[in-house]
Amino acid sequence: MHHGKVEREVKPTWRPKGQCLQHLQTGFTMAVDSRNSDGKSSFDSGQRDERDWPDFACGAGAAVVNIIVTFPAYKVMFRQQVEGLRFRKALRQVLKEGIANLYRGVLPPLMQKGTSLAIMFGCYHKFQRVLSKAFPNTSSVKTNAVAALLAGSLEASLTPFERVQTLMSHRGHNERFTNTFHAFRVVGKQFGLLEYYRGLTPILLRNGPSNVLFFGLRGPIKSFLPETKTSIGNAANDFVSGAVLGACLSTLAFPTNVVKSHMQKQLGGEFINVFKAFNVVFQERGRSIRRLFYGVSLNYTRALMTMPVSVAALSFAKRRLLQDSKLTNTVHIFSA
Repeated sequence: MHHGKVEREVKPTWRPKGQCLQHLQTGFTMAVDSRNSDGKSSFDSGQRDERDWPDFACGAGAAVVNIIVTFPAYKVMFRQQVEGLRFRKALRQVLKEGIANLYRGVLPPLMQKGTSLAIMFGCYHKFQRVLSKAFPNTSSVKTNAVAALLAGSLEASLTPFERVQTLMSHRGHNERFTNTFHAFRVVGKQFGLLEYYRGLTPILLRNGPSNVLFFGLRGPIKSFLPETKTSIGNAANDFVSGAVLGACLSTLAFPTNVVKSHMQKQLGGEFINVFKAFNVVFQERGRSIRRLFYGVSLNYTRALMTMPVSVAALSFAKRRLLQDSKLTNTVHIFSA
């Protein structure tokens, strides 16, 4: 009998094209499991934090900074969406209305986006933990994708803020509403609760899938970036991955936002479905797909600023909170 070591034939590793989907699924698993290529969470710097409030607080703070900086760009883009204007004409129109009207309508997005990002990140991680514990035998791809979809759908509860923001940004209502609170009061008192939720369907169609793609692709994108162990390097990677995702996802969702804006610029009257609204907009734009994307250049330019700042700010704030928490726990241990 031969007692020597049995040499096993080593076959070269080869991935046929048919396994591309499996490779993408592996990348999605890595991303939605809240870990990057280092095995560390993008928002917890390698530490598992079971607290809920840091994700909510960090999301809200990052959103406030972004809205204040980018609101003028949104105003110009909104005019392009609603009226089908080219950039220069929309810009001249906004500038002609004066500085006093430049930030008219900024309060709803401040409240809406601050709460929205808080829900997006806070509820995603909350649902992620709850679903993984409730369904331990279910793959992380499914549970985390559902968590992202649920968080995105929950964001749609903030539709009234987008509704009033649209009314305040549309020049046809400049003389009708004196401020944000007046617009909220008029809409509710004269048109009822349902009027706040005009345009809900396109918002649901936008939020859920966008969240799934965001949390699913963030990990694979970061895995292509240079590995880093410094805070500045981590922030830079978060910034770049956020910029790529923000630009791509906002461009994909742009026609949906055009339809949403068309539905929400109306005050009172018939509630039309999203398909009829799309057909109306398509006809108004001369049945041109290209004209449906008027304003998209400013939209992805704005997204290149907003999303990376949000992601980087969230990561930085979360790491600082974890460091403070670690320091506090150490002090408590030594005090005991």
